[in-house]
Amino acid sequence: MDKIAGAKNAVQYLYPPVEPFDRRMLDVGDGHEVYVEQSGNPDGAPVVVFHGGPGGGCSPAMRRYFDPAVYRIILFDQRGCGRSKPHASVEANTTWHLVDDIELIRTTMGIERWIVFGGSWGATLALIYGITHPERCVHLVLRGVFTMTQAELDWFYGGGAGRFWPETWARFESLIPEAERGDMIAAYHKRLFSGDSHTEVLHARAWSGWENALATVRSSGVGGDSPAEYARAFARLENHYFTNAGFLTHDGWIMDNMAQLAGIPGTIVQGRYDMICPPATAYKLSNAWSGSRLHMIPVAGHALSEPGISAELVSVMDGLKRG
Repeated sequence: MDKIAGAKNAVQYLYPPVEPFDRRMLDVGDGHEVYVEQSGNPDGAPVVVFHGGPGGGCSPAMRRYFDPAVYRIILFDQRGCGRSKPHASVEANTTWHLVDDIELIRTTMGIERWIVFGGSWGATLALIYGITHPERCVHLVLRGVFTMTQAELDWFYGGGAGRFWPETWARFESLIPEAERGDMIAAYHKRLFSGDSHTEVLHARAWSGWENALATVRSSGVGGDSPAEYARAFARLENHYFTNAGFLTHDGWIMDNMAQLAGIPGTIVQGRYDMICPPATAYKLSNAWSGSRLHMIPVAGHALSEPGISAELVSVMDGLKRG
């Protein structure tokens, strides 16, 4: 889950654009190549950015939350999305493949420990990575927390958020026969993996549009049409991960393993009016994590580009560079 959308004045909070000093395709095995880039200071404090989705891909704007004189900024497109190949592929594409890819990136870059920065699904992945590799994490910076539970999926795909946006939910439902609407993830899965290009793109745009429509606090409820290839990768990968409950062994896996993060400091930045990942999850996480601080942004939704969220994230990263 994630989208950079709206809030044009968010740019005022960000560092000026910076170009990567290193771009590469990394062979991670299983027929996959992952796009990785580095920008900022080659000798700076390393920070790795986990984009949302799953399937969203990284963007140049994601470099701009970090002082390029201080940080060595590492972005990558997770398997199947962005510039990674093969595009939109769900083969050998699970949470545990991504965790292994992250470790391969770290060792390839010669990094011992790094700050981990992620939002939405990127926050999910950051928590899973931190739980499984706590010795590699200096600090976790999370935004728009999602912990891959059935309750969270039911909220967004079972009509919870639709109670606030009934007309937008009605459009999302309209492509699915009434008899199948009891499980929208399964209904869309059937069509996103139908093998028919027109059907897949039609439903991919609807899937992506439902999420994008609710991303910002000042949304009109219209998500717009994403480019066909982007929408197809985003929707197929996200649906694949949600169909498989994030490939975790049981519901509530992250919360059940929070003891592994006991020695790792964390900062959580959460929009008060986040319709995609409601703040109750961030609050619950912060209470279970003694080393964390929760920053609730009063007038903000889900998107990384919400002005209050952008400002707070830059402030957090500036604070970390001062120690």
